[in-house]
Amino acid sequence: MIKVRYIFLAVAACAIVSLSSCNAGTPTAENTGTPVANSPQASEAVSNNSHSGHGSKNQININTAILSELDKFEAKLAIPALSNKIQANRPYASPEELVSKKVITQEQFNQIKDMVTVQEVALTGEAKDVDYMSKLGLMKGHLIVAKELLDQNQPKQAEPHIGHPVEEIYVDVEDQLNERKVKEFKTTLVTLQDLVKSNPKAAKLKTDFASSMQAVDGAIAALPEAQRSKTGFVLQVINELLDSANSEYGAAIANGKISAAIEYQDSRGFVTYANQLYKGISSQMAKDFPEAHKSIETSMAELVKTWPTAIPPAAPVKTPNDVTKLIKTIEQNSQTVIDKSSTQAQR
Repeated sequence: MIKVRYIFLAVAACAIVSLSSCNAGTPTAENTGTPVANSPQASEAVSNNSHSGHGSKNQININTAILSELDKFEAKLAIPALSNKIQANRPYASPEELVSKKVITQEQFNQIKDMVTVQEVALTGEAKDVDYMSKLGLMKGHLIVAKELLDQNQPKQAEPHIGHPVEEIYVDVEDQLNERKVKEFKTTLVTLQDLVKSNPKAAKLKTDFASSMQAVDGAIAALPEAQRSKTGFVLQVINELLDSANSEYGAAIANGKISAAIEYQDSRGFVTYANQLYKGISSQMAKDFPEAHKSIETSMAELVKTWPTAIPPAAPVKTPNDVTKLIKTIEQNSQTVIDKSSTQAQR
């Protein structure tokens, strides 16, 4: 069903490019068709395209995608730390430069070439809002798992998850924060990260952590409450979070073992927040879409069992394929609801 969504969005994007008019407030994406090798600031639009599935295919812009998106390549090719290597070799004038820059081999490139792009896609309307909240949701997921690790007196493990929101995601959503007149909170995140590094036992850590979480919540609150509580909108955000969780979990598992604790913890945080979001709309889902709700609720309950603790267990509870199947079930049922909601709204 993800592919269906991508195809649908691709058709919409092409239509918008070829037609000069569009309806305000309707999910749209405008493909500029412009290589972004020299445009690092294009990350928001590119990330939208791939991470949020608003592109012509399940494509990821290697010039601007955040590490959580690049982890899809890492999981696909089973190359440890590939995401960081791709990021370190930016910018790329074309996808083929992954090979010429010796990031991956030609054989490996052939396996992922349909997933790679360097084109920028600018989002508007609801699609842009979904992207905005999804990125903030990733921040929340990182902070949720960081808090669990801090509570278990594991500051060294918690620190990367406090760092990722500011190092990896903030720059990708900064323009949208400015557009929505959200008060800057990068400083708050950096202060918390520095404190965890320098004095993780400081009493101030608790209040600084709370300030960071409140800042992210405040940024989310920049979206109208009616939108944040709309089932179709929330389900789109949940799907984006689960999509990232799926990639992270795939990158965490190698040879039947949890080889990357950070990726495991990332995916745990994303699923935890996705589950929280779903609980917020579950009663409405049960009322309006009982069959889809039952399937999503059952699959979500099974999915969260994959991460029994913030610290990885000795062996994976589920395989990446098991996780992918559960997430696809949730996404398929979600898409049914999204489609019906969209149809009803157009009447």
